[in-house]
Amino acid sequence: MRITKFETFIVPPRWLFLKISTDEGIVGWGEPIIEGRANTVKTAVEELSEYLIGKDPLKIEDHWTVLYRGGFYRGGPILMSAISGIDQALWDIKGKYFNAPVHQLLGGPVRDSIRVYSWIGGDRPSDIAEAAKKAKDAGFTAVKMNATEELQYIDSHKKVDEIIERVATIRQVAGDDFDIGIDFHGRVHKPMAKILAKELEPYHPMFIEEPVLPEHNEALREIAKHTTIPIATGERMFSRWNFKTILSEGYVDIIQPDLSHAGGITEVRKIAVMAEAYDVALAPHCPLGPIALAASLQIDAVSYNAFIQEQSLGIHYNQGNDLLDYLVDASVLEYKNGYVKIPQGPGLGIDINEEYVRKMAETGHNWKNPVWRHKDGSVAEW
Repeated sequence: MRITKFETFIVPPRWLFLKISTDEGIVGWGEPIIEGRANTVKTAVEELSEYLIGKDPLKIEDHWTVLYRGGFYRGGPILMSAISGIDQALWDIKGKYFNAPVHQLLGGPVRDSIRVYSWIGGDRPSDIAEAAKKAKDAGFTAVKMNATEELQYIDSHKKVDEIIERVATIRQVAGDDFDIGIDFHGRVHKPMAKILAKELEPYHPMFIEEPVLPEHNEALREIAKHTTIPIATGERMFSRWNFKTILSEGYVDIIQPDLSHAGGITEVRKIAVMAEAYDVALAPHCPLGPIALAASLQIDAVSYNAFIQEQSLGIHYNQGNDLLDYLVDASVLEYKNGYVKIPQGPGLGIDINEEYVRKMAETGHNWKNPVWRHKDGSVAEW
């Protein structure tokens, strides 16, 4: 079997899909995307594809190694996202070739399903009480919200009070048996992160996510001293080498690698195993499309330390199209009582509606995240 063709599809709301074809008629799908840089990643995929045309798609580990090491300059969001989507598609082909789900090729599942959480509140959190109640009524047992709008290095305690009020409202509406993940989104600098971590403790959050930007991961050590809330991070870390330090130094409780950013199934499997050795939990980041979610579920299936999975159904970014629109059979990703079953079909376990993908690719997208500014005119972290 040989790889014959690469095709990329920029599809709404903000995704990039990849189809890899072979001379035996088996095709694989991947989702190589950095949100807001779809065309850049698309070009990177096209550059990497030159090496893979004519190659055996089953030699995934070797292909991953060449794509990562063979260009001399390595790592970073663009290259690793391109590799991620290619890797997902190659695993999809391999599973279909052996007529088995990817998780069976990785040693077999340790679980049949995994808990999922829903997003509420949007970038500027509002109406979160109603959204939390709606999520609970839909069967979810956990949600995640952005904690805050923009914050200065040192900001007013009024903004802190507003954040606490939002979380308190969710706790009041949803009850004590409902979990709340609080995403700082890298919008918070160390001085305010220490305050927030301490103030949020009475509301027992499931975790605080990216309390500081990954380039300031050393600050997590100090933040961890100020709180008992589990600290999560990792969506903007792209390989096992990025995770090495935070795992060995022991100030993170949950890692959140993204299957479309951190090297795909091949690399995140290794990251997950590294984390297990340090007794750190896994909760893959995935505010993306169905291919990225299906790939994440294959890793969840074989990772003992996986405890919950992000998913994007109904997320505020999904304007016009949503998670299940591109699937032939949406029931494979059905949520029930806050859980989703691990897909059992061959490969990634989902069937992409190619006709619909091609139709929506004609519309495409040019999604970009907003640029925020503080009152003094300086740029704020989004």
